[in-house]
Amino acid sequence: MHILVLQHISIEHPGVFRDLWAEGGHTWSAVEIDAGEPIPAFDAFDLMVAMGGPMDVWQEREHPWLIPEKAAIRRWVKELGRPFLGICLGHQLLADALGGKVTPMARPEVGVVDIDLTADGQTDRLLAGSQDRIQALQWHGAEVSMLPPGGRTLATNAASPFQAIRWGKYAYGFQYHIEIAATTVSEWSAVPEYKAALDRTLGPGGAAHLDRHVADSQPKFWAAVRQMNKNLTEIVATAPRVARGPQPRIPNVT
Repeated sequence: MHILVLQHISIEHPGVFRDLWAEGGHTWSAVEIDAGEPIPAFDAFDLMVAMGGPMDVWQEREHPWLIPEKAAIRRWVKELGRPFLGICLGHQLLADALGGKVTPMARPEVGVVDIDLTADGQTDRLLAGSQDRIQALQWHGAEVSMLPPGGRTLATNAASPFQAIRWGKYAYGFQYHIEIAATTVSEWSAVPEYKAALDRTLGPGGAAHLDRHVADSQPKFWAAVRQMNKNLTEIVATAPRVARGPQPRIPNVT
């Protein structure tokens, strides 16, 4: 695979997926959308991945690049029918771009929490091999509050009903973080918007507590994302392809 990664802040990169993609011989190109880097032509790519970020999907005046990014996601998913993976903000962008609704939460959801697969999630290809109840890292103050037409709910919990969704055969969104690496909590705690949500939810000293919890859970998280990456690779292999063209000259994030 050659993967197009849309980033909205440099520290929210594909995390452990980078190692898994390297193991599989896949390549990826990152576009730092918030820094004004243009989205390249699609013909070189097999999968689009949209990462998280501190902004919200409705902040188009503050972040005008959200408008062309949503249009690109809509074209990739709806017009071309290509595989898509959105995480946190990327999950919300998928829903918004396809006609769903994203709104602020009354209270941010931050921490390692329980998430339950729905009946659809229990039979979905991407989640094959998952437990019906899983634990994952959450760090968000907005949520998908209405599915886009045709969307399916794959995972849910009491804090936010649409924790994972699928649209069509190949487009997936995850509110929770499946990509976390050993440095994730310490890096994200330095972002003012993320720290505010962390302090509001977990109180003073929450970052250290969360870092320990994530470190203790890392082997379990790693096994889950390895299985998901295997499933994702198989899904991409079955998807219709677009005409191939020259590889864009966009450097990988290291």
